[in-house]
Amino acid sequence: MSDDVAARAAAEEKSAFSHPAVDPDSTAAYGDHPDQVVDFYAPRTQVGPGGPSPLVVLLHGGAWRTPHDRRHLSPLAAFLARRGFAVANVEYRRGAEGGGAGVGAGAGAGVEVEGTEGEGAAGTGGSAAVAGRWPDTLDDVVAALDALPALVRETLPQADPRRTVVTGHSAGGHLALWAAARHVLPADAPWRTDRPAPLRGVVALAPIADLAVADELDVCGGAVRQFVGGADLFAERRPYADPALLLPTGIATTLVQGRTDLDVPQAVAESYADAAAKAGEVVGLTLLEDVGHFPLIDPAADACAVVAEEIAQLAW
Repeated sequence: MSDDVAARAAAEEKSAFSHPAVDPDSTAAYGDHPDQVVDFYAPRTQVGPGGPSPLVVLLHGGAWRTPHDRRHLSPLAAFLARRGFAVANVEYRRGAEGGGAGVGAGAGAGVEVEGTEGEGAAGTGGSAAVAGRWPDTLDDVVAALDALPALVRETLPQADPRRTVVTGHSAGGHLALWAAARHVLPADAPWRTDRPAPLRGVVALAPIADLAVADELDVCGGAVRQFVGGADLFAERRPYADPALLLPTGIATTLVQGRTDLDVPQAVAESYADAAAKAGEVVGLTLLEDVGHFPLIDPAADACAVVAEEIAQLAW
């Protein structure tokens, strides 16, 4: 890694986290845990053919670790709302709190810590450094998405849940791809559905889309193995959690990836796209020159406008 690339990555991260958090228009719970909530942002303008606005569901990144929460995506949520989207910014349980030993269990805000998404987070110690909470993290994504149509009708009437695009960044990109693949999960998976989710599509931003490749690259300091419960459980749980094994989905999917991403390298997205092609599915892969990990969620960056356009192409 050159000094110039590292310096640019640091500047990109600083810019992304320089924006103050934007309070939502409303918040609703989809469960009893404090992290089982969704923040809603109403569209600020009318775009498209008229009528209710498409719904963008945001799943935040942060290596599935506790210190990272939905608030760091609130500037992106507000940015999308200004572009005519209704937005649901989802929180979910992360970190370690005694995750279950089996494949599944019952389905059911803090402040972003700048600079801890990368490998340094693995050495901080304590539950905050542990990635994910198996199976609670996946339980929550399922519960939130299943609850959204009713929550939207109650709290965000400007939104059309029939035109939903799920967008996730980094670890949230993994969750977005996984959520769109529930109908191709193994038959004994507790999250499996009988039919595809009624989504217009998925836009995954620098996603941890292939767990095996991400593990080989030690993405986010061992986060992948932590997420599935440790190295001993990696092979057993990977078929239930790896989007690259859950193909084809039949749901329109686009990946947006910076070519100079040091946190989740381009090879991870390319591996997922290759796996999709082998499964007979075409997945869009938009590669952005001289763009790292964080401009994709930074309203001040040109890359964020590209993200909004990719969402719009699926939503309208």
